[in-house]
Amino acid sequence: MSPLHVSSAASKRMLGLIRNRTGTSRLPAHIAKSWTRCFDEYGIEPDVKHETAVLEAPEVRLRQERFGELLDLARAEMENLYEQISGSGYAVILSDAEATILSTLTDPALKRDFHRAGLWDGALWDERHEGTNGLGTCVAEGGPVVIHRGEHFLEHNVRLTCAGAPILDVDGGVMAVLDASSANSTGCVVHQRHTMALVKMSANLIARCNFMRAQPDSWILRFHSRPEFVGLLHEALLAVDGQGVVRAVNDSALVQLGMNSRACLIGRPIETVFPFHLDAVARRAIVAPSTLWPVRDLAHGRRFFVKVRPPLRQDAVRRSHAAHPPSAAPAVAPGAREPVHVNADPAMRSAMARGRQVFARRIPILLQGATGTGKEAFAKALHRGSPWADQPFIAVNCAAIPESLIESELFGYTRGAFTDAAREGRPGRIQQSSGGTLFLDEIGDMPLALQSRLLRVLEEHEVVPLGGDRAIPVDLHLVSATHQDLLQMVEAGTFREDLYYRLNGITLRLPALRDRADKREMIQALLREECPDDEPAVLSPDALRLLLAYPWPGNVRQLRNALRMAAALCSDGLITPSNLPQEIVEAAGGAGARGEAEALPASSALRTAEREALLDALERMRWNISHTAEALGVSRNTLYRKLRKHEIALPE
Repeated sequence: MSPLHVSSAASKRMLGLIRNRTGTSRLPAHIAKSWTRCFDEYGIEPDVKHETAVLEAPEVRLRQERFGELLDLARAEMENLYEQISGSGYAVILSDAEATILSTLTDPALKRDFHRAGLWDGALWDERHEGTNGLGTCVAEGGPVVIHRGEHFLEHNVRLTCAGAPILDVDGGVMAVLDASSANSTGCVVHQRHTMALVKMSANLIARCNFMRAQPDSWILRFHSRPEFVGLLHEALLAVDGQGVVRAVNDSALVQLGMNSRACLIGRPIETVFPFHLDAVARRAIVAPSTLWPVRDLAHGRRFFVKVRPPLRQDAVRRSHAAHPPSAAPAVAPGAREPVHVNADPAMRSAMARGRQVFARRIPILLQGATGTGKEAFAKALHRGSPWADQPFIAVNCAAIPESLIESELFGYTRGAFTDAAREGRPGRIQQSSGGTLFLDEIGDMPLALQSRLLRVLEEHEVVPLGGDRAIPVDLHLVSATHQDLLQMVEAGTFREDLYYRLNGITLRLPALRDRADKREMIQALLREECPDDEPAVLSPDALRLLLAYPWPGNVRQLRNALRMAAALCSDGLITPSNLPQEIVEAAGGAGARGEAEALPASSALRTAEREALLDALERMRWNISHTAEALGVSRNTLYRKLRKHEIALPE
């Protein structure tokens, strides 16, 4: 925490404002610096009447078009993030490097609240316009920030809670900001920390995908000191050109190699970093493209595990051969390590083997499984093992896209097809997936009117964008997924029978987490994924026993969330039962387990945080018990026990 440094004439007034807003005269360092900038550099008055500045629509579209394919990539990850925090009153927002909002995603019922707060496409949220806030302050600080209610500089924004994380370009600069904002948050610190962790994870995923796309002519070394992290969020990336010179690195590579800046690596021959030349890299991509390669760096002698992705453009591969001829032509781009919830369980391994056998013959696959069983991860693993692994993997969640938008998202549109259409139109997800894999998640939620259009595309292998009259050929490889019984929907008339049989070349059923034979391995591997390199956590024997005994109605997604929260709450890197969600402890043995849970050491601060989280959820769901339980991921009985525990009385 830092005091606020402002000019002496205004210091008393500003300190009084801080006390009124936050109850303290000290602020977190990044917020104190931002308030100082707002007052001394920008001359902003905190309580002046304020209207949000917004760019004209043509300028907004121009800024969106500058991002090109990256905007579509970012929007797809925004949908994933929104799924994880939906029902919590948050909007997911993307801005450019000048904190101008480019895209938003929120609950339609809350759209008016966010519009009133000034959070919509084209709004300018840099500090000069909006004072301290999640987007502008993230840009100014170059790092992730949480700005909670009264920490905002402008009185107009004090009802907001914002968690912003930078999306870094290949040079380490801020190219965009991903933000989750609530228009009226009363959530506790733990809730904010959880939201921030999800936002940072999504921002890092976008940056990592952008790094891979931005280096089509480079050999990319993907490495980590822990082999299970190669192919995951924390992997290091190092791009090498056809002459064997390092051209780009990500932040994780700097940390892994113990370097202070990119200048220490960029421009150096790869043989000055690792004990091999480019021809060894090329040979490795040929001989064992999907296995890990143990190497040691020259500076410190640390051991790393490496995979290699060859250049995506064949002419770049040929140029590399001319400079450093390997013994054979490199294989297609190697896939990342399959997630633990795809390849560890015998039933999943069997399903994967059958799936790969038929998918290579272009037979459509239908994945059947409960929500959270890892259907998209399974589909990505199918794609990575296919002959077209170097082509795009395009995922569409038919349940997450509003019905009014799904047609344009799938089929695309031409110039002038509707109001606010992009200047030159936009290809749909089907066209974007041509040559690669199209993954249609929750296909049972596709509107009946669109099912006939999709069937026509699958039969004729061509798509006609909205507003167009010319059919565009597409090369489709299709994986669909659902948690619903499509045959029952066919009988009920809510799903087309002919589309069902077109999608169902083979049905692969994914087991629920409670039925998996590899829960112990999954728990340990997912915990490693959820912990940053410098903050590892381990499970106590009692905590592991409770996790193994729990039936996991929310499957892998619920397990991941529980581990993420436990890792955030634990002390000294040891997760005990007191760090686990209460329903997991209580489910282990009824009243006896509840008595054991009450005996566990739990601070009053955590009890207060849980009570605040309950009250916040109840308020958002208007005290509807069923909706609140669903939003929290617990049963009604568990929710009633928590209400009694915290002495929360229901209104008449």
